[in-house]
Amino acid sequence: MKHGFVKAAAVTPDIRVADVSYNTEQICRKIDETTEKGAKIVVFPELCITGYTCGDLFTQELLLSKAREALHVIAKHTEEKDGLFFVGVPIAVDGELYNVAAALNRGSILGLTTKSFLPNYGEFYEMRQFSPGPREAEELFFDGELLPFGPKLLFKAREMDSLIVSAEICEDVWSAVPPSIEAAREGAVIIVNCSASDETIGKEDYRNSLISGQSARLICGYVYANAGEGESTTDLVFGGHNLIAENGTVLAEGKRFENGVIYSEIDIQRLNSERRRNTTFQGAKEHRLKRIPFSIKIEETVLTRKFSSRPFVPKLEEERERRCEEILTIQAMGLKKRLAHTGAKSAVVGISGGLDSTLALLVTAKAFDMLGLERKRITAVTMPCFGTTDRTYQNACRMSVSLGADLREVPITEAVLTHFKDIGHDPKDHSVTYENAQARERTQVLMDIANQTKGLVIGTGDMSELALGWATYNGDHMSMYGVNASVPKTLVRHLVHYYADTCGDEELKEVLYDVLDTPVSPELLPPKDGEIAQKTEDLVGPYELHDFYLYYMLRFGFSPEKIYRLSRLAFEGEYEDEVIYKWLRTFYGRFFGQQFKRSCLPDGPKVGTVALSPRGDWRMPSDACGALWMKEIEKL
Repeated sequence: MKHGFVKAAAVTPDIRVADVSYNTEQICRKIDETTEKGAKIVVFPELCITGYTCGDLFTQELLLSKAREALHVIAKHTEEKDGLFFVGVPIAVDGELYNVAAALNRGSILGLTTKSFLPNYGEFYEMRQFSPGPREAEELFFDGELLPFGPKLLFKAREMDSLIVSAEICEDVWSAVPPSIEAAREGAVIIVNCSASDETIGKEDYRNSLISGQSARLICGYVYANAGEGESTTDLVFGGHNLIAENGTVLAEGKRFENGVIYSEIDIQRLNSERRRNTTFQGAKEHRLKRIPFSIKIEETVLTRKFSSRPFVPKLEEERERRCEEILTIQAMGLKKRLAHTGAKSAVVGISGGLDSTLALLVTAKAFDMLGLERKRITAVTMPCFGTTDRTYQNACRMSVSLGADLREVPITEAVLTHFKDIGHDPKDHSVTYENAQARERTQVLMDIANQTKGLVIGTGDMSELALGWATYNGDHMSMYGVNASVPKTLVRHLVHYYADTCGDEELKEVLYDVLDTPVSPELLPPKDGEIAQKTEDLVGPYELHDFYLYYMLRFGFSPEKIYRLSRLAFEGEYEDEVIYKWLRTFYGRFFGQQFKRSCLPDGPKVGTVALSPRGDWRMPSDACGALWMKEIEKL
């Protein structure tokens, strides 16, 4: 469970209706199989010891007594197993019969969770044989032991305070107020469901939405084990559709009509981080539910779930295109409001031929279209200097003309050289002064043109640059509205690509494709043989790595050790471990050292769940010490 990962398994065993001995044998086999594969939370279907479809056989004392004996056999079988196991069984108590999920651990029966909502419609008539469980948990004298009995029991790991598990049974999650709601409010971070849900047309999709939605609503892991082949097919077919979900995402899904096991690792640390951040998730003020301790070994969980190396970028093309259109619209809507509110007569964009300024210009054009303003009131300014290459210069000019903007060229070489003379800087000294003087001169030009045209300077810097502090303070760091401020570098490329593919202008498309093919560079050092000499990612590191670090640090508060582990998995085959480690050090060093630049950012629209605005998403002292994080990195 290192880094909060707990492996869970949802099991559909082979069974025979009313053949308790056979079913017990199959359940024990699956316990062996799942624990050998490292599962710590193992869930079996509803009433699997007997079979769910026994009908009026549930009134037979022989069946019930054998099921009770079998429960003890299965519990004994877990004595040397490391895990928490949930098994469905009918339990007769004081003249009533209950549908129960029994929790087993280390050879003991820990508690008996009862089903609260019994279906009594269609082909389901559970109330013919079963009674709803008590409204609140109580204690039951069960075969010589006093056991917790009832709904919403909480099973808490002794060795891991944050691991709290609760069970509900099939129809419970379909009800208006599932028992899992109160359990989650009292700390349950994993909900398990012992289920017997039949297969009818469309039910697979509904079930998938229901379970993923419940995991999102409760910010929890949800393990759903469904009955399958072996149940009676007199009137219904059960398909063994198993699901493991985490906060709205289905991590693993069983193939229908095939009995088997699905596995995945639920990230308890991530879920608790989400709950702390989400103020609408309000935990119970008082703890009323029964807490039952269980034991598991703390060990490193072998991860089988996948982690996208580009967490900001959707994998599927259709989803990615939809996301791009949405982001462009959000950016443009933000700028539209700012332009209208200030009464600006123009927008001024410094255009370099690079990705960020290209995106800013495209967004500005979209905002002007929304306002019904002529695009010629957009002033696109190219400011060639020491590092400008012909390729980027030509792309900047062609793009501006294609979009219908007013193109201005303001060479700044002489102004910068004069400035060097004024401050006594040798132009042959290509230090940070040489670079930043150009960036600040460009910002001054843009600000003054904005005054001339009664307009606003539109910022071009993206979120990845802000995270690393890769911006000249009071240079490209400053603007009057930063449309790219919450767009990570890995997403900028896709936004420009999407615009190129959908703009309907072949000439503009050609230019945008060449921009996409141009190395990322601030172009502040003289070219070599006419080519870009200064490549950002050679200096600061690959942006796909930095965006990965940024996402998991800000979105979930993960430690450097955990981020390093995940990045090694996500970038396997792309980057060597030592490269990942090198740039992880760089990321944390720069992130803590450059907060002062983020503390005074211009306004800009938030487009995703991660943002660095000092007014909202990220409030960090400019002089916060990063020693804790750097010490952990040193130990990796």
